Amino acid sequence: MATGMTISRAAERAGVGVETIRFYERRGLIEQPARPRSGGYRFYEDEVVERIRFIRQAQELGFSLREIAELLSLRADPAADCGDVRTQAVSKREEVDRKIVQLQHIRAALSELIATCPGGGALRACTIIDALAGRRATKDLRPSGKTDRQNRVRKGRNMKTATFKIDGMHCDGCARTIEALVSMEPSVRKATVSFKAREARILFDPQASSEDQLAAAIRKAGYSVASQ
Repeated sequence: MATGMTISRAAERAGVGVETIRFYERRGLIEQPARPRSGGYRFYEDEVVERIRFIRQAQELGFSLREIAELLSLRADPAADCGDVRTQAVSKREEVDRKIVQLQHIRAALSELIATCPGGGALRACTIIDALAGRRATKDLRPSGKTDRQNRVRKGRNMKTATFKIDGMHCDGCARTIEALVSMEPSVRKATVSFKAREARILFDPQASSEDQLAAAIRKAGYSVASQ
């Protein structure tokens, strides 16, 4: 009489799907049981279920299937040392640390894009669309130490405030659109646009750009502008 359990029962006990077991078999992580000579179902032993659980736990910790295969080999090697497994774990932790730094950079880039998005107004002036389409500087998508250094240098310079009268705004959304567009200019420290006053006040670095360049950025969005 056959012992063990069917693949569906093994999958249930291991907390995975049947296709997951078949996938592990194809990758050589677990051995497929031989089919009984009399035919019928293949039967899986408790050790296979335990091995599947080990694989799943390792995956949740971030180990790749290749790395898991190495861990399984160490586990089955009587001569293996605990230090070998520790080395694998330390290496994985270092990889996770690198990913955390990358994710933090991505989050900072997204925060910057969200902060400069007007949240309304013409789609042609959407700063997020422009950045994703490559029409904005790559620093907007990938903040780096260089950008921070540039900001610190900019703060040490003599800044200038320019005031522009703007025609063509229809709502506060238009004002937010202009603020977002102007804020994306590398020289600009701060931009404030008032729909009610039909006015924009821009604090910028005159060594990095001119008032004409700032006005051109506003006109690009379809508004009329004149400096005061």
